[in-house]
Amino acid sequence: VQLVESGGGLVQAGGSLRLSCAASGRDFSMYTMGWYCQAPGKQRELVASITGGGRTNYADSVKGRFTISRDNAKNTVFLQMNSLKPEDTAVYYCVVTRDYDGMNYWGKGTLVTVSS
Repeated sequence: VQLVESGGGLVQAGGSLRLSCAASGRDFSMYTMGWYCQAPGKQRELVASITGGGRTNYADSVKGRFTISRDNAKNTVFLQMNSLKPEDTAVYYCVVTRDYDGMNYWGKGTLVTVSS
């Protein structure tokens, strides 16, 4: 399994970024795909996830600002991040989770920096 993330960068507060994660190596239709973030000195935490059927879950801190989506034909998951805040600054990791046993595969991460 390979996960390749893209779309991170530097943006001013109030701006937007769109992260993408392309997965390869198998059929991911039975996998939940998602994004975690890890800020300096903090634990990695869930940002959003989406099942193969399209059910979504969001951290309270991003509800109404971030939208997760996926393209099952291309094994790609997206995270549209709007109204970004300095506290959103973190490394964002793509993760795919095998539904039947919870096995996780992680990407290498992409840095998002939001300036005030």
